[in-house]
Amino acid sequence: MKQDLYVHFHPDERAFVDRASEWIERAAFGHELKRTDFLDPRQADIIWSLANRQMDIQIKLTGGYEQAERRRALIAPDYRVLDDEPEGIALVQITAGTGGHLQLDHGDYLGALLGLGIKRDRVGDLHIHPEFCHCLVVEEIADYVNIHLRQVHRVHVLTEIVPLSLLQPAAPMLEEQSLSVASLRLDGIASDVYRVSRSKIMDPIRAGRCRVNWRSEEDPSALLKDGDVVSFQGLGRFKVLGVEGVTKKGRVRVRIGKFI
Repeated sequence: MKQDLYVHFHPDERAFVDRASEWIERAAFGHELKRTDFLDPRQADIIWSLANRQMDIQIKLTGGYEQAERRRALIAPDYRVLDDEPEGIALVQITAGTGGHLQLDHGDYLGALLGLGIKRDRVGDLHIHPEFCHCLVVEEIADYVNIHLRQVHRVHVLTEIVPLSLLQPAAPMLEEQSLSVASLRLDGIASDVYRVSRSKIMDPIRAGRCRVNWRSEEDPSALLKDGDVVSFQGLGRFKVLGVEGVTKKGRVRVRIGKFI
């Protein structure tokens, strides 16, 4: 039975599929409520897919604000009133102190948090502003972050737990590029975005270090489309902002936004 389920998912996703299946079964048959850590959009899709196979349960996703990318899931029997359940999300404000003239980016803040021994799924969206960062975390680790986070990159920082109502969402910062490519193949576009040869970009793809829309993609010839989000471990991520037609020489014009 489990093998029949696995065929719908990438092999790398099987461990998460197993955990999510257990959460759903406990809600359906054990009448338990499960609050997950933060899920990426692909993991949220997996939970919805599994939940559709099971009667008498409900799911609520929440990330601290309406447009959240990373969200916690509440999985519960269908008779529970989930609107009364707390989100379990805290907001930590990180403000640059001495050396704050250095420009800090998403990778700097996330790296500092992971450097405290915190797992990625305990951290939600990060909202980067010129003078501070609003960091959403699971409520259980807010005090730990507040006590121990004192440096981001080479900048000393101050932290404070503030009410979630004070969250100031920040739109992702994108460095736009206009490319002229032979096709919409993943390897061709990625090699131009990251300015490496196509042969070099194939290695991380085939090694499973590339994700398209948060799903592992190991086929260099996979075709991208408008709206796709592509991430490479160690290289960052980009979004296909638009496919803008074909040149007279038959090449495809593509507008890319590289996350910075």
